[in-house]
Amino acid sequence: MIWCGMAEAEKTEAHPLQDALRDARIDAAERSGVVVDLRDAELARLELLNEALDPVFKEIPAGIDLFDRGISRGDTPRLWIDSIAHALMGRDKRMYRFVQDTRFGRTVLAESYDIPVMADAITRYVARRLVERERALAGDTVSNQMMERHLAEQERRRRRWASARGFILGLVIGIGALVALAYFSAHS
Repeated sequence: MIWCGMAEAEKTEAHPLQDALRDARIDAAERSGVVVDLRDAELARLELLNEALDPVFKEIPAGIDLFDRGISRGDTPRLWIDSIAHALMGRDKRMYRFVQDTRFGRTVLAESYDIPVMADAITRYVARRLVERERALAGDTVSNQMMERHLAEQERRRRRWASARGFILGLVIGIGALVALAYFSAHS
């Protein structure tokens, strides 16, 4: 019996660690399952928002490659609108958050629990970016015209200076020739 009691004591001493390891593994698996479920839920909500934006992006002319919409499936899933703006889920995993990365940090452009509200905020953002693009292109046209005028003015100045240099060089050569002629005629 003493022998049997020692074996039972060894079993009870060995089991708590094994039981604790088994419980820890189960907890880790449940937590990772919850994390995977949360991530899947985030992806599903972002895909719903992405589908709500389809009509907006269909209206953008084909030649404009300003936007690069797509969902990234990283640790934090994101719906990218362009290279600097994206939508993601808030901390409670139900609120949509539309943010823009700037050189001064991240700026929250809109937050909402509703897909239509977020789709409207993203639509306004897309419209602003299109207007900025138009202004930049118009500015480039004005800049190109100003550059052409500047280059033409520089060419005119270069020609004037070339003409003035030719005149001054001819004048110096003519005076030098007259002085040389006067010198030789006086000594001959």
